[in-house]
Amino acid sequence: MDKVFVGIDVSKDRLDVHVQPSGEAFVVARDEDGIRALIDRLGAAPPALVVLEATGGLQVKAAGALAAAGLPVAVVNPRQVRDFARATGQLAKTDRLDARLIALFAAAVQPQPRPLPDEAAELLRALIARRRELIELRVAERNRLRQGASAWVQRDLERSIAALTKRIEAIDVEIENHVKGSPIWHVQEDLLRTVPGVGKTVSRTLIAELPELGKLTRRQIAALVGVAPFARDSGIFRGRRMITGGRPGVRAMLYMAAVSATRCNPIISAMYKRLIAAGKPAKVALTACMRKLLVILNAIARDQRPWHHA
Repeated sequence: MDKVFVGIDVSKDRLDVHVQPSGEAFVVARDEDGIRALIDRLGAAPPALVVLEATGGLQVKAAGALAAAGLPVAVVNPRQVRDFARATGQLAKTDRLDARLIALFAAAVQPQPRPLPDEAAELLRALIARRRELIELRVAERNRLRQGASAWVQRDLERSIAALTKRIEAIDVEIENHVKGSPIWHVQEDLLRTVPGVGKTVSRTLIAELPELGKLTRRQIAALVGVAPFARDSGIFRGRRMITGGRPGVRAMLYMAAVSATRCNPIISAMYKRLIAAGKPAKVALTACMRKLLVILNAIARDQRPWHHA
């Protein structure tokens, strides 16, 4: 029998569903009753894979319910589906067509289902993301303050910066309590922080946004985060290796950790100096250090052993 693949296009109020290879298509509401009806309908003939796009959190409820019902679920980056659409000449876009495209993508690519975060992990991820947003807002306000605005505007900017700082401090307390409330996360954070250059913010971002840490090979984890260089060669042409895709929030934290590690981590510091001495640009050297640091952290999470440098 042919394997069954299901594509689901998620919007604010509804889920457009397409089933391959039968071509069956239907719509359910994106609420508890609609999702329960979807599970009952798919459970009658369990599919090989159900694929949804990551759509700013709208997919969480449906994906979690489907996974809890024992269905194999993969949440994929929308860019992958868009690239697949362009490659197959699918240029038209409606919710119904998008669901069909996702189902075709599921059948052709068959992305690997991964365990979805539970409610506690989802909350931690949301807190980390919100903290990042508040910091970006504070940086923007500080930049405006440096532009030399009028006295009234400067006072208003200072009040805004002070308020944002208080909100960041409050969310830091919430994250602290959340992590310490989980024995597993608490141990994981302590292990990761044994690596020189890795602090609270980096370790908690990894726990929240990279649950695959310690479960993949070094090449897989580097590609997942987006710090693995990809070749751009054709014939005799040799293009510059570049990193792309991945998880930008994790990559940004790794960059900051790598900058710190070049000063205090003997392995990363030696690697950075060696690459600079070989004529590599600073950003290229730092990217290599990010990858090395990630590999070290992956091994620590896998072996559950703290950092040790002979």
